[in-house]
Amino acid sequence: MTGERFFISDLHLSPEQPETGHLFLRLLRDLEDRAEALYILGDLFEMWLGDDAILPAYQPYIEALRRLSDSGVSLHVMRGNRDFLMSDTFATLTGAHLLDDPALVSLAGVPTLLMHGDLLCTDDLPYQRFRAMVHDPAWQRELLSKSMEERLSLARRLRQESRKAAGEKKAEIMDVNQQTVEHYLRKHGARQLIHGHTHRPAEHRFLLDGKPAFRFVLPEWTPSHGGGGVRHDTGDKRPSPFPYPPAGGENVI
Repeated sequence: MTGERFFISDLHLSPEQPETGHLFLRLLRDLEDRAEALYILGDLFEMWLGDDAILPAYQPYIEALRRLSDSGVSLHVMRGNRDFLMSDTFATLTGAHLLDDPALVSLAGVPTLLMHGDLLCTDDLPYQRFRAMVHDPAWQRELLSKSMEERLSLARRLRQESRKAAGEKKAEIMDVNQQTVEHYLRKHGARQLIHGHTHRPAEHRFLLDGKPAFRFVLPEWTPSHGGGGVRHDTGDKRPSPFPYPPAGGENVI
């Protein structure tokens, strides 16, 4: 293993986009025995109906994640706004450790906060109300009591409503709030933040209480643009972006 840690998010795996799924499987093969750890920071799947209702189309990804963790790569998965119903059975099947949101890690001794990113979008009040509803344990118990067909129907309806609502909002409303970013960094004693959700990949540098701080935004994976994320090696000061597939189409990262 190289000591490198890789961070990705927002793959939105679904039967409707097999190209993204093939690319993800290729990444997992490339990382076997070459990476120290893989962190998936939410929205691995376009929808997750519950650990007791795993769609057959997801089985190849579950098996590939299991192979990755069995190869010795430490696998960490955070729930996103699309797959918030992931639970212990998913973790057992894949060998993954389920991360809280937010989660604090150390990268070369630098406290680094990991988040999906939707908690940072506090200007989008309707979304925050929706998020609070679907994370309510009583709401989740009610949903999980329904049949797989009922859950699938509800998930599709919520997805359609989400897309419609997003199309009616100003772009800046759906981005992170800088004061909220700083709040979470101070709360957890971190100077770096890695997150996804907004689909606006970038490295943001700013001052936090007079000292440099960094925010790394992960890209969305799409059939047309591929994917990627950020990587960190034990000898690096900060994470750096990596495109996937790599330039030239090599099979190594």
